[in-house]
Amino acid sequence: MGRKTIDLKDAAEVFRDFYRAEGRMPSFTEIAEAFGYKSKNAAFELVEKLVDEGLLTKDARGRLRLASVGVRVLGTIQAGLPTTAEQDQMESVSLDSYLVEKPEETFLVKVQGDSMIDAGIHEGDMVLVERGRTAREGDIVVARVDGDWTLKTFERRAGQAVLVAANKRYPIIKPLNELTFGGVVIGVVRKY
Repeated sequence: MGRKTIDLKDAAEVFRDFYRAEGRMPSFTEIAEAFGYKSKNAAFELVEKLVDEGLLTKDARGRLRLASVGVRVLGTIQAGLPTTAEQDQMESVSLDSYLVEKPEETFLVKVQGDSMIDAGIHEGDMVLVERGRTAREGDIVVARVDGDWTLKTFERRAGQAVLVAANKRYPIIKPLNELTFGGVVIGVVRKY
């Protein structure tokens, strides 16, 4: 008796649902359970088919990733005075590849608080952070200062490394003992 036929697009949706619920991709054991397979080998074969069809991808370390969906770029729009907008479909852009150069070094963090509002980062936004990038003066960073994590702009004042909020209501943070960088902010994602 052969294996049951599975629609690959439906299978990819199972992976998306799992990722939304768990925040990670399933293991081969979990894939086998989800599709009623008796072996991990069958799960592996399904994954390879999904990768071949472009419905899943693998990163440089071989870990599974959801394939990014391309979004059509229809042209440009004036943000100043109104002009006639032209709707020429230019291309499709994958938001993952547009925003993320190093997927294995990149993560999202949800923002709480209003200390970065003047930099256009609001409570509830998600910031895209690249780990391992050297923080330069003026970069917005995720930093650990004296044991606590924060999101601020990295600056030097009088030769000392400090963290500066983008909201005048907050003081400059001068580390007493420790300042380490968890990553540099490379993008902001906001849903309206």
